[in-house]
Amino acid sequence: MKIYIKTILKCSLVLCLLGTVISCEDYLDKDPDTDISSDEAFKNFINFQGFTEELYQCVPDFTNRYWTNSWNWGEDEIQSTARDFHFGVKIDNGDFWGWQDEHDGWGAGWMNASNANTSNDRFAKDLWKNGWYGIRKANLGLANIDNLTEATQEERDLIRGQLLFFRAWFHFQFIQYFGGLPYIDTVLPSDEPLTLPRLSYHECADRIGVDLRLAADLLPIDWDDTTAGKRTLGKNQLRINKIMALGYLGKNYLWAGSPLMNKESTGSETYDATYCQKAAEAFGELLSLTESGDSQYALLPFSEYSNNFYTTGQNWQIPGGTEAIFRGPYWGANGSNWGTSKQYQPAPVIADGDVKFLPTANYVDFYGMANGLPIEDITQPDAESGYDPEFPWKDRDPRFYNDIVYDGVKCVQGSMPAEVSQDRYANLYSGGSYRNISTGSRTGYLLYKFIPITANKYDLGYDWGANLNIHLPWMRLADVYLMYAEAATMAFNSSTGKASNYSKTAVDAINVIRDRAGVGHVASKFLGSADMFLGEVRRERAVELAFERHRFNDLRRWLLLTKSPYTLKKSIEFDRVGDFNTEDPTQNRVANIHEEVILERNFTDKHYWLPLKNVDVNMYLEFSQNPGW
Repeated sequence: MKIYIKTILKCSLVLCLLGTVISCEDYLDKDPDTDISSDEAFKNFINFQGFTEELYQCVPDFTNRYWTNSWNWGEDEIQSTARDFHFGVKIDNGDFWGWQDEHDGWGAGWMNASNANTSNDRFAKDLWKNGWYGIRKANLGLANIDNLTEATQEERDLIRGQLLFFRAWFHFQFIQYFGGLPYIDTVLPSDEPLTLPRLSYHECADRIGVDLRLAADLLPIDWDDTTAGKRTLGKNQLRINKIMALGYLGKNYLWAGSPLMNKESTGSETYDATYCQKAAEAFGELLSLTESGDSQYALLPFSEYSNNFYTTGQNWQIPGGTEAIFRGPYWGANGSNWGTSKQYQPAPVIADGDVKFLPTANYVDFYGMANGLPIEDITQPDAESGYDPEFPWKDRDPRFYNDIVYDGVKCVQGSMPAEVSQDRYANLYSGGSYRNISTGSRTGYLLYKFIPITANKYDLGYDWGANLNIHLPWMRLADVYLMYAEAATMAFNSSTGKASNYSKTAVDAINVIRDRAGVGHVASKFLGSADMFLGEVRRERAVELAFERHRFNDLRRWLLLTKSPYTLKKSIEFDRVGDFNTEDPTQNRVANIHEEVILERNFTDKHYWLPLKNVDVNMYLEFSQNPGW
């Protein structure tokens, strides 16, 4: 950390508006390379906003940071065996040092990059270096807020709100992986020794909460409705606003109330009801605003569900629609076509490339039945849910069909050479052509949540003109509903718990998400106790937010990362029997269905927190390494 702070201290005050999709060029009326005095830099809104814009450039795009990208590190995903440099593989091997650039010879990770900077190069983005830089920059701006003399009150509020948000956001990103850290809320001098102690998780969360609450009170719901925002009317979607601040205020408090963070702070492995209540109130405020129509946010209809994650043929339109709450900028137009999209399709049958990311069979089991009931055992029929192991793909949760490619799905829509025509349909049965463990599926499933079914070398190909843009949001509205359900349940120890400022109960919030997908409501048998209902809350979170970078941190904060079955990664094995139905693969009959363990993680308690960099923990005594590392 000291290295990055010293580097930042050397930076001159430069107006640097680094324009991307946030389209802020109207705020800059000077050459971005012109050095100017602090009084000049901060005296009016246009100049100060130009200074503030660089903070957006500090947010990494974890979906397109490298040619192929790893961000799912729980038991949800496993990589093909052709390559082993991504952090997900290192985690499987217990090597949690792998997030650090000095342990990443390929430079593929989004958490730490040796060349990190705030340019428009997607390969030069990371969380660690850019995050500390962002905190420093936010503090520098806040220290100079009184120099903003030529501005309206609205303009002062917009600047201060953004700075407070980013200071809190970067600290939150750090502590969820590393535990309590120093909370830096001032401009640190470069000529004095550092003695800042590591705070507890709760102490950090309290400081983050203060900043986010202030940011939420200062910022508008929609910049388009402000006088200042009209300068960039219609191009303000990524600008920090009240909804974003409330979303992270609630998430910060829910994380603080979760078992891992509560244990770090108090020794108790239970939820902290007080923090959960604070979280529920923050989420309740947000959801009341969105449901009243007083914001630009709403759940996308299920027919447009994929717009949360990718767009095609829309001139590189950033995905997210009305549902994405917080997104960072993206850099590099064709990165999704040439890189990210290939990591989900088996090679060489229908795609190029050798690094593939596969959904584990055990995780796919969370996708229950269309009536809302879970699948208890994939090898056994269940009269209540309707699950039949001879027709395991039939009558499943509609999100299963949206996210997962299973055996028999038509993967190539157009023409293909006759000699490989057998690969038009997914051959994911045991021994099928898609089951190459090196560059195909190790698990019997493929993940297509983030790519269209045509994203193969025969249909869409890797053509620039396809305009395929994959860009996952950091937070979307469905996530807020599910976090609210968890917070309200644990705050009031009931599935009918609710915030004082919102009309819906915890179970109501879950059912809102299920209604959107056309899934049955939570069954009454799960509503009798908070513990029983919590299982369905967590399963719903697993399904709705599947493969969106949440699972690893969820398992950690729930203290489940080291516990079986969450340490297992499995494949599904079965034989095709009977006639092969090409029109409706759910009608295909299988036999001998079962799962096999292909990897077991051997974790201990030290793996709940990532190790800090040794160069940082050796700076001074008060900045200690995490236990066990």
